[in-house]
Order: sequence, then structure tokens, then C-alpha cells
Amino acid sequence: MPVVKKTDYEYPKWLFNGHLQTIIPSLFRDPHSLPFERERVTTPDGDFLDLDWLRNSSQKLVIISHGLEGNSQRPYMTGMARHFFANGFDVLNWNFRGCSEELNNKPIFYHSGATYDLDFVVGHASQKYESVYLIGFSLGGNLTLKYLGEKRARTPKIKKAVAISVPLHLESACIKISTGENIMYAKRFLKTLKEKVIRKAMKFPDEIPTGMLRKIKTLQDFDDHYTGPLHGFDDAHDYYEQNSSLYFLDQIEVPSLILNAQNDPFLSDRCFPISLGRKLEQVWMDFPKYGGHVGFSPRKKADIYWSEKRAFEFITSDQ
Repeated sequence: MPVVKKTDYEYPKWLFNGHLQTIIPSLFRDPHSLPFERERVTTPDGDFLDLDWLRNSSQKLVIISHGLEGNSQRPYMTGMARHFFANGFDVLNWNFRGCSEELNNKPIFYHSGATYDLDFVVGHASQKYESVYLIGFSLGGNLTLKYLGEKRARTPKIKKAVAISVPLHLESACIKISTGENIMYAKRFLKTLKEKVIRKAMKFPDEIPTGMLRKIKTLQDFDDHYTGPLHGFDDAHDYYEQNSSLYFLDQIEVPSLILNAQNDPFLSDRCFPISLGRKLEQVWMDFPKYGGHVGFSPRKKADIYWSEKRAFEFITSDQ
């Protein structure tokens, strides 16, 4: 049975807490210049997704999913892509609906459990490959794990997965990010989410009302009024319960690594299910003390980020 691995990530000494380890790489990490090729694909429901490819003529493909209000070109996405591309893999960074700087064609957005889009991307992208690997950050990590644990037909080409900074239990994680000193993160997300609602409402005025926007103060409020109902859930609680990847871990059948830092300001205690981890056959859990949320900065600026090394190590190992 997999063991809950304990790893010591060594952080730069000046990034001495979880907030700095989260904020500094998010705001100040240098962009990566990579030869991405964009492909726009049409989804089965008539919407579109934008996919960014790096091709080595490899038979191994890594598909990388971003976090809440992220996109395929965020430095954490391109950093991971660069490391695998430099080591001979083909890489696909994909944008969730409405995240590639252009509104999507349907009233719906993306959300933490929208595995129908990931399934479509995997099916479309994997045709010419022998092996496929999935990597997800934050919301994209939840999406990845839920997808692997669902009772659905999936290509056997998927060999391994890595999920980084994952809110395994959505509701408690949402409460954590919306309280105390962590509320600054929630406010930042709410700002862009509200802006997106306003833009979408201009295109779909009957489906997307904006009257209650000024009353929305937390991410839970937003999910209660928009994310949940717009995507077929009763409310925020129903949305969280149906889409938390924590409830799908015991059904995952391919080796998968969860990499969550204990000082991640986005994650609640339920995002570190060590007792469950010891019982799982295919899920490894690595919970270092430090790292922040989608952080794991190297001690030297020119070095590879620790999360990229750890993901590559897991995917290329015999596990």
C-alpha cells in the first residue's frame, strides 16, 4: 500500500511564512518564453476551449490544468510545462471555459468539478500518444482527482497524475480562504469573478442576473448565487459536496500524488486526510510543512521549482 510520504521542502529563508511563499511566486515569478502552439477546439455542446501545445514528437504527453481564475500561461503553468518539455515530453496546457482572454459561447463558466471538459480534452489530445499524464494545480488538481475517481470510461493511456495545492474538501477550504487574514485572497478572486459575471450578463442577460452582485461578499456567496445554480446544483453546499475530490480518492485506479503544503493558507484540515491516505491503493500523499499555495519557490532563483521536480520525479519513477 502507498505510504504517506513526508518530504522536507527547503524554502528561501526570506519567504518565512505561508503567505510570502504564496504571494511572491504568484506576483513576481518571471514568465517563460516557450514555443506554444494554440489550438481552438469545439466542445460537444458547441462551446470552445483553447489549448496550448509544446511538441517534441514524443509518445508521452503531459496535460496540465490551472487553478481558479488562472490560465494556460500563468508562470506556475509554464514553469511545469518547461520542465517536462525540456525532458522530452510533449505538453498541453489548456484553458478552462472563459479563461483564455475571450468569453466562452455558453452561459456556463468552468467550475471545480467540470470533468466533462477535462474528459473531452484528454480524449482529443491523447489519440497520437502511448502514455498520458495529468497534472493539476489547486482547482485544476481537484478537477483532475475527481475525474480519475469518477465511474466513467477513460482512456487506458492515462498512466499517472499529480495534484498540487488541492482543496480536496471544497466547502471547508472555501471557509478557510474567506476568514481572517486569508480573506485577501478571496477578495482578489471575487473581483475578477464579478467582472466576468458582468461581461457574461451582457451576452446572456436572461440567464445571468446581476442584481445581487453587490451583496456578494465571500466566495461562498458567489458559489451560492452563481457557480452552483448556473451549473445545475442547488446551492453552494450542494456544489461543494458533489464536486469535492476527497470523496473520489478511494476510486482512483492510477498512481496519483497529492502535494499539499501544511502552511497553505487556502487549505483546511480536511485537505490533509492522512488516515485515509494510509488505506488507499493508488494515491500517494506528500504534505511538506512549507510551500504555501502553488508556491514551492527554489532557494536560488535560477533553480527549478521544487513542485516541478517532485512532479517529474513521481511521473518518471517506478511507482
